[in-house]
Amino acid sequence: MTLVKCAFHENCFKKMSYYKTIDGKKMDGSLLDIAEEAVAGAGDGRISKQDAETIIAAVKDSGEYTDVEKDTMEYIRDNFKWTEGADEWFRSQIASWAATK
Repeated sequence: MTLVKCAFHENCFKKMSYYKTIDGKKMDGSLLDIAEEAVAGAGDGRISKQDAETIIAAVKDSGEYTDVEKDTMEYIRDNFKWTEGADEWFRSQIASWAATK
């Protein structure tokens, strides 16, 4: 699988498998891959603030917040464990950025 560097974050690489279907909804495969790798690596199995920075960079890479990305982020927030700080940071960042879109 080919990795592509994200435009907004130096440590962010997205995989080229773009869509995955979960419960009948089209999801952004690269966002799911980033979240899965974040909880599978070293650490406590939660998405950290550093992981959240990588996720938000991947969301912002196209300059818009699509319905597929919104559905994917809802799925990630509901189905992955986040540190408290990462969850609060991510929610504030995505809300302020999405409000401009």
